[in-house]
Amino acid sequence: MLARLVSGLKRGLEVAVMVVMALLVLDVLWGVVSRFLLGEQARFTEEVATYLLIWVSLLGASVAFEAGEHLGVDYFVGLLERSTRPLVSVLINLTVAFFAGMVMVYGGYVLVSRTLASNQLSPAMEIPVGYVYLAVPISGLFILLFCAENIVVAVAGGNGAAEAQS
Repeated sequence: MLARLVSGLKRGLEVAVMVVMALLVLDVLWGVVSRFLLGEQARFTEEVATYLLIWVSLLGASVAFEAGEHLGVDYFVGLLERSTRPLVSVLINLTVAFFAGMVMVYGGYVLVSRTLASNQLSPAMEIPVGYVYLAVPISGLFILLFCAENIVVAVAGGNGAAEAQS
């Protein structure tokens, strides 16, 4: 049941990245069309593009991490003895989990809560900027989930993400 939940979350994340990317393309296209055909670029398009790029980058990084396509030490792990790879995979995932937990989840939570408390609004759309920053802790939570999954796989004798590309 837990595996189905994680699988559903992964698929939902992938769909969310595709939807945000499609919205980003449509927004940039509308900005170009409004500038050249209407004579003046729609005021909100540049701001929306910036915010959508933040979301697609951070959520996309989570998708890439889950797929084992992130920057990492895969080359060096591939040079190790096969028997030590699971241990190294666990250590790598614990390091990534520490970073994701402290910087992305905790730091992102502080960033979002302080920004929302300050009532900072975006210039063009006048939406709370804290909602834009929600991408940081959400992405961090997904990375933590994928780290936990990789650790379980490595401990159970599987290949783990750090070894998957070797």
